[in-house]
Amino acid sequence: MSTHSIVVGYDASQGAEAALAWALDHSSRSGMPITLAFAVEWQGFAGPLGLAPAVWPDESARAAGEEAMTAAVARARQSHPDVTISGTVTSGDAAAVLVAQSRQAALVVMGARGHSRFADLMVGSTSTSVSAHAHCPVVVVRGEQPPSGGPVVVGYDGSDLARLAVEFAFTEAATRGAGLRLIHAWTPPPPRLQPPGFDLRLQTAAEQSELAEVAARWQDKYPEVQVSVEAVAGPAAQALVEASRDARLVVVGSRGRGGFRGLLLGSVSQQLLHHAQCPVAVIRHLTS
Repeated sequence: MSTHSIVVGYDASQGAEAALAWALDHSSRSGMPITLAFAVEWQGFAGPLGLAPAVWPDESARAAGEEAMTAAVARARQSHPDVTISGTVTSGDAAAVLVAQSRQAALVVMGARGHSRFADLMVGSTSTSVSAHAHCPVVVVRGEQPPSGGPVVVGYDGSDLARLAVEFAFTEAATRGAGLRLIHAWTPPPPRLQPPGFDLRLQTAAEQSELAEVAARWQDKYPEVQVSVEAVAGPAAQALVEASRDARLVVVGSRGRGGFRGLLLGSVSQQLLHHAQCPVAVIRHLTS
C-alpha cells in the first residue's frame, strides 16, 4: 500500500457508501489511489467452564465481504475511471484493521456509522476508535451532501494538533478551490474572576487579531485560498457544529489544550463526530 493512498473503511452500509463517494471525489482531485478495507470480525463462542471463549473466522461472512468488495470496486471503476482503486478483505476487528492500515496511508475515510446492532447511535464505535488511534488524518463522513460552494472550516486553539489541523485545512481548501474559515473559540472568565476593566469586545478583538496573524502566515504558502477569521466567545464545539451547517468539511485536532492530556480524543472532536452536519477531519498526525 502506498503511503499516499486513501484507505476507506467499507462494509457495504449506507455510511460506507457515503465514505466511498467522498473518497472518490478526493482521489479525482488529488490523484491518490484508494484501497477499500473490509474487515470480517471473528465469531466468538463460549468455551467450557474455565476456558477462554473459542473464536474462528466466519467463512460465509468472508465470502459475502469479498463479493461486496468486488462489486464496490467495479462500480467505482465505472463511475471514476481516472481513479486507481483496489480492495482487501481482512479477518479481525474493524477498528484494529483500519488503525494498522493507517500506518501506511495518507488518509482514512469512514462513514459515521456502519452495520451495527446499535442502529440508533449517532456515530459508531469504530469511527470513534479509529479517529483516536490512527496514524494519519481520519475523515468521518457525516450529514447530507455538503454544499459544493461551502468553505473548509478549521478550529484553532493554539495547540500543536490545532496547528496540524490548520495545515491540513489549507491543503484541502487549495485542492478543492474552496475558501477557508478559521475559527477560534475562547471562554471568557466568569464575572467574579474578571480583572478590573475587563471588556469582552476588546478581548474578542485581541483574539481575532492573533488569529489573523495565524492565517497570514499560512496565506504566504497558499495565496490562492480566501480566508476569513472569527474569534468567538463561547464553547468551541458549539461554534464548530454551527459552522458545519454551511461547510463542506470541518477540520479539528484530535485533542486540544483542554481536558486530560492522557485522552487521545478530546471533547470537541467527539462532539463534532456526533453532531456535525458535514464530513469531519480529525487530525493526530500528518503524513509527509
